[in-house]
Amino acid sequence: MISATENTAWTLVVSKGQSRNPKKRELEQAIAELGQCIDGLQVLVVPHLYDLPKGSDSYKKLSELEGNLIVVSWIYSRAAHWVLDRNGIQGQVGEVLISDTDDQDDEATEDQDVAGEVVDAEEAEEAEVIQRVTDLYPRTSRSIHCIDLKIADQVDRIREEIQRIVGIENAQSPPDSLPIVGGQLVQIDEQTNRRWYPVIDFDRCTNCMECVDFCLFGVYGVDGVESILVEQPDNCRKGCPACSRVCPENAIIFPQHKAPAIAGATTAGDEGFKIDLSQLFGAPAKGEDAIEVAARERDEQLLLAGRDTVGIDDQLKKRQAARQQAPKDELDHLIDQLDALDL
Repeated sequence: MISATENTAWTLVVSKGQSRNPKKRELEQAIAELGQCIDGLQVLVVPHLYDLPKGSDSYKKLSELEGNLIVVSWIYSRAAHWVLDRNGIQGQVGEVLISDTDDQDDEATEDQDVAGEVVDAEEAEEAEVIQRVTDLYPRTSRSIHCIDLKIADQVDRIREEIQRIVGIENAQSPPDSLPIVGGQLVQIDEQTNRRWYPVIDFDRCTNCMECVDFCLFGVYGVDGVESILVEQPDNCRKGCPACSRVCPENAIIFPQHKAPAIAGATTAGDEGFKIDLSQLFGAPAKGEDAIEVAARERDEQLLLAGRDTVGIDDQLKKRQAARQQAPKDELDHLIDQLDALDL
């Protein structure tokens, strides 16, 4: 029998995908079974985390769990973490070595490290310290490790990562002939409908409230300590990601959006949103920026709701002007070069 690290409570949460693809169901089942082979590791199988309402049986069960979590789902790891957070399942972002940055060039990473070391000390001291929501309201010390099944679609690779996370060394899966007598498995089956709403990454969010001012559908609100929250998620207009484009910190995620930067991918880091705007699908017209795209998307939804359009209002004009005046970085120049090719 394989054993989890002593005195550490672990639960493996398997979040089912939205589709009925048999290969996805087989992978989910295989992961649940391998979790049972780790003594002391609880296994919880739930429907798609993003589609579940806050008061669902699945989230009630998740809220009862103590200790650390390993969550496997069909959305980006960053998105999964903040979907859980908005539903009261909070903790620290746990390290996962399977990520959407696996293929990055190691040399480029080393160059970035060296560049970071030569930053002028005086400039660093004078730089404004931006407070994030999690700086003001820290999460609990538990670790939540989220694995994206879109990237990690092989059982052996996932098993190795789970073993690494829980601290198991030189562990081998038991032969097929041996009965599974490991941890407890609980499966929750409940009806869900596909949903569309924003999820806030509070590690990036500065509580600037621009999303509250921009959204005209009552999606956002504030809690008792004046912190931003998604108050009425189902008021969000399906398919509209406009608020994510005006967020100055790229803190708003739509996990089901086709563009990785909006869906929560971390490959592009803080510049991911710029990369998203240069993608072939859903790209803005030449010369437009994120503000223009967001205003148009919002107007489309207002028309569909039978309301008057707003366009680029004074607040958006200020944001647009600030972006245009900001000095261009290396990525901006790269995008300009791509635009010049007129592909």
